[in-house]
Amino acid sequence: MAALLLSGCMLPPPMVETVRLPQDATAPARVGQADSVVAGEKGLVSAADPRAADAGAQMLRLGGSATDAAIATMLALTVVEPQSSGIGGGGFMVMADPRGTIETIDGRETAPMAANGDWFMAGGQPLPFAQAQPGGKSVGVPGSLRMVGRAHGEHGKLAWRTLFQPAIRLAREGYRVSPRLHAALDRGRATGAFDADGRALFYDAGGAPLPVGTLIRNEALAQSLERLAARGTDSFYVGPNAQMIASKVGTAPHNPAPMSTGDLASYDAKVRAPVCGSYRGYRICGMGPPSSGATTVIAVLRQLEGFDLAALGPDSPIAWHLLAESERVAYADRDRYLADPDFIRVPTAGLIDPAYLARRARLISADRTMPAPVAGSPPGAQARADGVEAEEHGTSHFVAIDKWGDAVTYTSTIESAFGSGIMVGGYFLNNELTDFSFVPGKDGVPVANRVDGGKRPRSSMSPTLVFAPDGSLRLVIGAAGGATIPVQVAKAIIGVIDWHLSARDAIALPVLFAPGGDAVYIEQGSKLEAMIPALVALGHAQVTPRELPLKANAIERVGARWQGAADPRSEGAAVAE
Repeated sequence: MAALLLSGCMLPPPMVETVRLPQDATAPARVGQADSVVAGEKGLVSAADPRAADAGAQMLRLGGSATDAAIATMLALTVVEPQSSGIGGGGFMVMADPRGTIETIDGRETAPMAANGDWFMAGGQPLPFAQAQPGGKSVGVPGSLRMVGRAHGEHGKLAWRTLFQPAIRLAREGYRVSPRLHAALDRGRATGAFDADGRALFYDAGGAPLPVGTLIRNEALAQSLERLAARGTDSFYVGPNAQMIASKVGTAPHNPAPMSTGDLASYDAKVRAPVCGSYRGYRICGMGPPSSGATTVIAVLRQLEGFDLAALGPDSPIAWHLLAESERVAYADRDRYLADPDFIRVPTAGLIDPAYLARRARLISADRTMPAPVAGSPPGAQARADGVEAEEHGTSHFVAIDKWGDAVTYTSTIESAFGSGIMVGGYFLNNELTDFSFVPGKDGVPVANRVDGGKRPRSSMSPTLVFAPDGSLRLVIGAAGGATIPVQVAKAIIGVIDWHLSARDAIALPVLFAPGGDAVYIEQGSKLEAMIPALVALGHAQVTPRELPLKANAIERVGARWQGAADPRSEGAAVAE
């Protein structure tokens, strides 16, 4: 019976058409959009792809809410940014109304119930990431659709099926391969071409990625989206689609893994309590565990309150040294304590406790580098071993504001580029389980972020709201880029609050990433490279220029106007209602 049901879901092959474009027309059409747009009192969407941002803006023009716009944006990104996010993955939504009421929804993926601490171990050793990513073992139960279904039920104004129409049109009528997608296809062949459907859709007969400007028509995805639009989220988690996911994960040619239809049917998105702290009189709010975003962003910022960053300015090596030191301290705590709160007691309140962060701040000096920091003992902490996860390149962030002043900041992910490489119904399944720590314990002490059945892996996703001292919403922001995400967000907030930059210019500031130990990575090709001698003189022995996976989006309030911003490193755009 299962075989018959699956065979009944067979979809037509994808269609591709190669079109030679003029040299100045190879990027996605921007139709007057830019990476910074002023919208006045109208609604606004900022996303990593202009076609997706426009899909969200279309919902605002129809009278939709910020939630409607965010959902339509996510669905369109499933089509045009398949390497980064979509319905085969998960995410976090943080929502606020004009009164400052905040709601956060956890749509993080879960491990199959058959998973355990040895999931990524072989012969007593952790699998190399390159072996763990492709195939079935890395796939978590997708959470995106349960999450947005819940959000729409509470905050949507438009009909459910309306939200799908821009994405369906993009999938059926076609979209052009952008330079960023082409680069991802070239770099991520191990997963982009892992599945026969992916190979047929994105690569030529010789195995080369289709060139920039190629028109992609994904009829399989168009049909999947049409079914979801007509039948709702249950049609993803039960029935033929769920059976196909479980079958492909369980029979993958590499790392087949036991995911059951029951794993999918039992998935639920969860409303979590927001996590809020303060920085120089501003209220900073974000997603709590299993996200490490809010606690890490708040810690990085709060530990720097005793230093006059405004006087130092963005061109000061000392300012960047202080940021590096605060990151090192915050990430030591993150790596030890953050995990799924349904499985582990996470000392969330202790990690952002002002007195605790004041003690941690005393480790930081403006004229020298501290020894490698270790995790502290925040109030409520239990003994845990440190655990780290691999870097990813498969996440997207977008933000939306509607004309009523409601806001959504939403990070969506399939983890690494093209996720696990497994394609079902025209979309890629995530590899989120590689966000777990592969080693389950150290010296008899369990790692908080170890693999367990039904557990959600720790995430760095940091959808964030910043409220001004008068209580008004000042900034809606988030980023993509794995463990660099909290750093991107904290740096941008410093840029806006301390250095009085626009959100666009704050996002464009270079990134310095110091995730612990002695290593400091600076954005390759940025002005920070000229500061390496000064940073070394302050005691940073390992300062390495590196290409970092950076991509942020924001909307800010400037006077009486909303202004959108997208990372100039990306193909992103802000689009007004």
